[in-house]
Amino acid sequence: MNVKKRLIRKMTKETLHFTLLDPDKQPLNETANIAKRAVAAGTDAIMIGGSTGVTQKNLDAAAQAIKKVCKLPVIYFPSGAHAISGYCDAIFYMSMVNSTSLDWVIGEQVKGSLITKELGLEPISMGYIIVEPGMTVGRVGQAKPIGRDDLKGAMSYALACEYLGMDFIYLEAGSGADRPVPPAMIKAVKEIISVPLIVGGGIRTPEAAEAARLAGANAIVTGTFVERCSDDSELKNVIKAVKE
Repeated sequence: MNVKKRLIRKMTKETLHFTLLDPDKQPLNETANIAKRAVAAGTDAIMIGGSTGVTQKNLDAAAQAIKKVCKLPVIYFPSGAHAISGYCDAIFYMSMVNSTSLDWVIGEQVKGSLITKELGLEPISMGYIIVEPGMTVGRVGQAKPIGRDDLKGAMSYALACEYLGMDFIYLEAGSGADRPVPPAMIKAVKEIISVPLIVGGGIRTPEAAEAARLAGANAIVTGTFVERCSDDSELKNVIKAVKE
């Protein structure tokens, strides 16, 4: 399975929905159950990862459990080189480009490169840009978040990532954010780049999902919302808004 080609091909037809599951946030059987529900609701890929609490043990276990109930691509959304799972189909090989620490810009990526090669994981390069409020990922990653009204700053970072050869750009407001990335920022970034744009953080309603889609996002990520949503119809409505 060439995950990157598969996703880009689907992106030419519609906006995609990615489900992000944190292996540290719920029991293993619940992680698999959430993945199964997300697949039934129409998600296009499962991402596994979290800013804290991810270990080799819970990552491997989550990946294996999800693979048993899901034939969609399973992509590792890494929190560092300390845990990389060969049970995933691919890894978002991402640089947090507005981190103030070189560890998150390139250091962890260097530590994980030979491991990724040895495991046979498909690396998908990504420019990861933290937008206010940034939440835990911004704090852990020592990011200097892009201001919500700083469209030029977001555009500059995104275009620099494309010029550096990155496959995808990801605008991240942070897991559990009270405000998603502003549609005006999504639109401005999408108009300046020619590679796919992923948007996540704080999207928990059909209205927010629709706004991100209409602004130009090629893929929309929901994590906290999916993990906490117990209503299948509500889950389907959010994913439907991503795709319509």
